[in-house]
Amino acid sequence: MKENVVQRKSFLFAIRIINLYKYLTAEKKEYVLSKQVLRSGTSIGANIEESIGGQSEKDFLSKLAISYKEARETIYWLKLLRETDYLSNQEFESIIEEAEEICRILAKIQITIKTRLGI
Repeated sequence: MKENVVQRKSFLFAIRIINLYKYLTAEKKEYVLSKQVLRSGTSIGANIEESIGGQSEKDFLSKLAISYKEARETIYWLKLLRETDYLSNQEFESIIEEAEEICRILAKIQITIKTRLGI
């Protein structure tokens, strides 16, 4: 069986997000933004998993669209954490690259499916 790259990347990203949440709450005593980034950052992979079990290509596409939106939201929270000095530029750069890569992959998959479906 061929490895699902976006499935693997989103899972590893979720682990990084969970560790970031632990760091932000324990070290920085930040509880509001960290909860938001935890929710959206782990939701990306959860929706990808749901898409894999989709009942149709349209269902698959719908779940991928949700994953994409969650990835965009995660980028927003990460930017806020950087701009409010909860994340250093180095910490931010190391994790934002992964989030943006996942967005690019999800966008390309959506374009391919929409083209195939004539949407």
